[in-house]
Amino acid sequence: MTPQLIAAWALIGVGSVIVLVLMLLPSHKVALERRRFGAAEHAHGLTRMADRATATVERLLAGRGNSFNSILEEAGVHTPLKDLVVIVFAVCMAFFALGLVLGNPLLGFLLALATPIGARLWLSVLAGRRRSKFESQLDETLQMMAGSLRAGYSLPQALSTIGQEGAVPTSLEFARVTNEVRVGRPLSEALSDVCDRMRNEDFYWVTQAISINREVGGNLADVLDGVSKTIRQRAELRGQVKSLAADGQLSAIILMALPFVVAIFLMIASPKYIAQMISPIGFVMIAVGAVMMIIGGIWLYKIINLKF
Repeated sequence: MTPQLIAAWALIGVGSVIVLVLMLLPSHKVALERRRFGAAEHAHGLTRMADRATATVERLLAGRGNSFNSILEEAGVHTPLKDLVVIVFAVCMAFFALGLVLGNPLLGFLLALATPIGARLWLSVLAGRRRSKFESQLDETLQMMAGSLRAGYSLPQALSTIGQEGAVPTSLEFARVTNEVRVGRPLSEALSDVCDRMRNEDFYWVTQAISINREVGGNLADVLDGVSKTIRQRAELRGQVKSLAADGQLSAIILMALPFVVAIFLMIASPKYIAQMISPIGFVMIAVGAVMMIIGGIWLYKIINLKF
């Protein structure tokens, strides 16, 4: 076995062990010495290695991880940032080692480079799904809040009820608001943070209605019923717009994916034909095509992204 293969398999082994240990360890484990006085927790070698790696990453991220933590909060990922960074780095090493094993270091480098980009896109997808669920649950949330107020609950008690009985992710967000209010944070600021995380315009109007009602008084339950009715009508209009734009969106997806599908087909069916692109003129053609695809993609996005 050549030294290159030995190094590759070593990288794969180290990366796999780190990922496995971090995935099996509980994220928020209370230390044994804190649970039982006089007892020491003896960790085995792999656990100590993973702990040292995450501690090093935590020191490097000190003061720089606020924006990354906000991304994890928006995506609803409870894995600590330091553990996630170590996992992504280990996967990068494993992909690079896989490229060495296959005898193609460039492929391994490209896979390793694409790993953090893929992780960021994955977090964006999770955040988008979480916001969509929050938006679909907003009407039911307002009805539950109005019902609690009519039953004699105060506004903080109504928010706490939603945090306990609502559906995820609304229950998690309202439970966080309740905890922040209990430790002394103003309710308006806590609700504004929910708006920032969920990026929901309808909930922004809800928070404005609550803030105005707390200043001038009035029947908040009736106000929430009116806002809920407006949100319901907007949701119906949004559904109609999406159904009318679905044809254009499907056409845009097909047009953007067609060049890549044709290129993959030619690589399989006629490698010599597509190999002619590996030349200075071919690289220029690829660059021009990429620029034209970007312009076309922006154009299609503007056409199908309807504002109302």
